[in-house]
Amino acid sequence: MIRKAEPQDIPVICRLLEQVLKVHHTGRPDLFRAAGKKYDEIALQDMLKCPENPIFVYVEDGGVLGYIMCQEHFQSGAALVPIKTLYIDDLCVDEAARGKGIGKKLFHYAKDYAAQNGFYNVTLHVWEANPAARKFYDSLGLKPQYTSLEFIVK
Repeated sequence: MIRKAEPQDIPVICRLLEQVLKVHHTGRPDLFRAAGKKYDEIALQDMLKCPENPIFVYVEDGGVLGYIMCQEHFQSGAALVPIKTLYIDDLCVDEAARGKGIGKKLFHYAKDYAAQNGFYNVTLHVWEANPAARKFYDSLGLKPQYTSLEFIVK
């Protein structure tokens, strides 16, 4: 079952955020710390109160096995067609539950949410140092919208 995250889900979301950081630190230790998480408990409490930035969780046998964090983004400008985008800020499935299709279910749930709520598209960023995530998103039919490049000066 997938549902909106609730305050009692925060400890599990925090544990999953630590798993995400571990993957990113392994791929880019120059950018990501070895320990910590993207959002702390207080930030997550605030996020749960913000309807424009829904967090959905996958629950099985009473336990949260994954989440998808979304944000409403708006594109506008003199040369841009105004659109409403559902940006996937983060998606994680517990490392012990990966390979069971939970990530796909969460993504499709967010995609359906976007369709039902008037969004033009669903976007996300994936780190090139995370080939498993890149392969996962490719399998869902996501295509690059643009490429962000970097030159590291040491």
